[in-house]
Amino acid sequence: MSSAITVGAGDLLTQRSFLLFLLSRSLSRFSSLIGIVAFGWQVYDLTGSAFALGMLGLAGFVPGAVLVFVAGHAADRYERKRILQACQFAEAATSLLLAWGAYAGWLTVVDIFIAVLVLGTTAAFENPATAALLPLVVPQGAVQRATAVASGSAQLATIMGPALGGFAYAVAPALPYGIMVAFWFTAAICAGAVRLVLPPAPKGAATPSDLFAGIRFIRGNPAILGTLSLDLFAVLFGGVVALLPIYARDILQTGPWGLGVLRAAPAVGALLMTVVLARQPIERRVGMKMFQAVIVFGLGTVIFSVSHWMWLSLLSLAVLGAADTVSVVIRLSLVQLATPDAMRGRVGAVNFLFINASNNLGQFESGVTAALLGTVPAAVFGGVATIAIALLWMKLFPTLRDVEKLE
Repeated sequence: MSSAITVGAGDLLTQRSFLLFLLSRSLSRFSSLIGIVAFGWQVYDLTGSAFALGMLGLAGFVPGAVLVFVAGHAADRYERKRILQACQFAEAATSLLLAWGAYAGWLTVVDIFIAVLVLGTTAAFENPATAALLPLVVPQGAVQRATAVASGSAQLATIMGPALGGFAYAVAPALPYGIMVAFWFTAAICAGAVRLVLPPAPKGAATPSDLFAGIRFIRGNPAILGTLSLDLFAVLFGGVVALLPIYARDILQTGPWGLGVLRAAPAVGALLMTVVLARQPIERRVGMKMFQAVIVFGLGTVIFSVSHWMWLSLLSLAVLGAADTVSVVIRLSLVQLATPDAMRGRVGAVNFLFINASNNLGQFESGVTAALLGTVPAAVFGGVATIAIALLWMKLFPTLRDVEKLE
């Protein structure tokens, strides 16, 4: 066991199955973020409506909310890499239709919303299966470091994806969708080639109550419940990223390329923080550091909200991205280390629902609030609310606040 615990980030990258897993996960993440930039810019360009941007986030959230229990159960009952393949092939096919529609000129806002619903459905199955697969493709005892490395690879895709999406859309609206086709198809091939390092847990007979096992598990673990709910509400109100198309065009006076750079800025900060965490895992005062990171996230949101300078906007987005990474690594490590393999799909599905809710409902909340109050007041309100939630959760979840180590 001791040799497994000392596995470093460099050692993990020499293992074929982990590399294939990283490539599949990163390419899928890459495609999703290219799509977010293309969808956001095209919808806002066609409608000029902040409310439409908010509804785009809601469309991405609904499938995951409806399918959370079914998707988690599927990840625990069926071969996880085959679930990934099926989802990624479906995503590639959807992107192909989008590319065709954009190139031929018949793509409408309704078509985009339908595509977002389809992609939200595939993501509902893909994400819990991906999370449950990770502990099976790394040596025992290396989950926390593997989580940091996987997060780093996703952030690298997050940096490059939005920028490429913005540049590609500036060249031709069909180009980003064509890139998504190639990336998702390659991701599916890589997923099929993954070989497990650890065997999956044996599967017993399924019962109706198994669908809700993830909820019961999380309710019985106050630290996990506090972590997930904190992330849910903090990002829900701090979802200023949803308003980036408005900031890019109307406040910072830039174009699609500028939107791509703004979308990438949080990932730059996140990647830098991931490098730190991969080399020096969090060892002390884990709970308090998470709350401090959420407060910094809120402060970064407020600074971005009032900025009219590109350099300050990029810096504040990078800071909030770095702070968010601390929360992500703590949350994922807590969940992976505390959950038996036989339940990882169902618990991962609930975790994905929280993440999806915080991101997509946060986009919906930001769009609706911006339509009612104005863009800048809505963004400032979100940042202040995030700070208030962090302070309140410190009182509501003392067990989480007092977590000393990730074990």
